[in-house]
Amino acid sequence: MKIKKVLLLVEILIFVLFVFLDAKGYLLISQTLYIVPFIWIVLRLKKEKFSSIGWNFKGIDLKKAIIIGIGLGIALELFATYVTTPLLSNYFNTEPDLSDLKSIHGNLTILLLFTILSWILGAIGEEICFRGFLMNRLANVFGNGNAAWIVALILSSILFGWGHTEQGITGWIQEGLSGLFLGIIFLKWNKNLTIPMIAHGVSNTLAFILIYLGEYPGV
Repeated sequence: MKIKKVLLLVEILIFVLFVFLDAKGYLLISQTLYIVPFIWIVLRLKKEKFSSIGWNFKGIDLKKAIIIGIGLGIALELFATYVTTPLLSNYFNTEPDLSDLKSIHGNLTILLLFTILSWILGAIGEEICFRGFLMNRLANVFGNGNAAWIVALILSSILFGWGHTEQGITGWIQEGLSGLFLGIIFLKWNKNLTIPMIAHGVSNTLAFILIYLGEYPGV
């Protein structure tokens, strides 16, 4: 049992290292390009299936999941854009730094490109990494009970937010709150990634549309 927990801790530390390197600008494009292959290797070595971390569409009412995911994604983005981000910006006296996304404003081609990439790297990639893999590993380290999953939810959300440090303190905290919301969705729907992935993708898409229209704070 102790060996198993040590191995889990090693996996978590390697995961955190990738996030750290990405936050410091040492990784090209996105951390998910590096973490997802790492997860694949770990699961293969331990003879675990991706379904063990929530990548499982069997028994899922896809139509219902899409509707729920779209609704939650819209709610998440609107609440972040018009409630929590303004509150955080006022408190810290600074808006999130989203200068990397300025090229989307008024440019339909860039909007479409960023939207496609965000679904692949963000909605699918980050949900596999942070909700599917990391939350499972953290929960197992802490005993896999209800309290362990709450701890896993909080810690993974903090790391998810910290992974967006290029956005400044306001963006960091806001992304952490978004990660918390997505983690709650993950737990609510029996630790299945389908609805969190849809909600994440819809949230990002709506954010990009608002940036395109010039209606997003910090851009």
